[in-house]
Amino acid sequence: MNNRMNTPIGLALAGIALATAAPSVSAEQNSPLPLGSPVPSVSVKMKNVDGKPVSIRDIAGNKGTLVVFTCNHCPYAKAWEKRVAALANNYSNQGIGVILINANDPAAYPEDAFPEMQTRAKSLGLRVPYVVDDTSNVARAFGASVTPEAFLFAADGKLAYHGTIDDNRADPGKVGAHYLGDALAAVAAGHAPKTPETKSLGCGIKFRSQSGKP
Repeated sequence: MNNRMNTPIGLALAGIALATAAPSVSAEQNSPLPLGSPVPSVSVKMKNVDGKPVSIRDIAGNKGTLVVFTCNHCPYAKAWEKRVAALANNYSNQGIGVILINANDPAAYPEDAFPEMQTRAKSLGLRVPYVVDDTSNVARAFGASVTPEAFLFAADGKLAYHGTIDDNRADPGKVGAHYLGDALAAVAAGHAPKTPETKSLGCGIKFRSQSGKP
């Protein structure tokens, strides 16, 4: 993973300070990260389904980095999970670093617990990290609010696309606008996405309590 630090985005991320949520603002009030913003919380280590700690900086690609907040139980996440997995596996071989993050509190939804994440990752054939945000503070730093919610950063480490996956979660065969796929293709080719932002659709993130957070 260390060789990624010599890539353009790796160097850009190296200078970004760890982002934290403001104590006076509740997570639910945080606004989504604005377009053009640098990647927050790049150094936070989160447990991957293989048991190893990984950070966003660790997986940063030389052409861009995709962060998707998702989970196991949400019907929206389930509807899009195969498409997300396919995009993740495909573009992780094209210079885009990809990480999927589960910020949900398993006390609220046991299906979002770590063992279920491991089962889900295996069933989907994921070849990218699927990690636990065990304080929900990474999600707070991004201003993420639903699952699934995508944040795609270009090679310079700046947010190039934010939003949903496509325009038809119910039927993959009837998708008319491949928002995330088109954005990934553009960023991988060194271009700005034609549609840089869409409305994120999904279940509200079940944030963990902020009590005792650093």
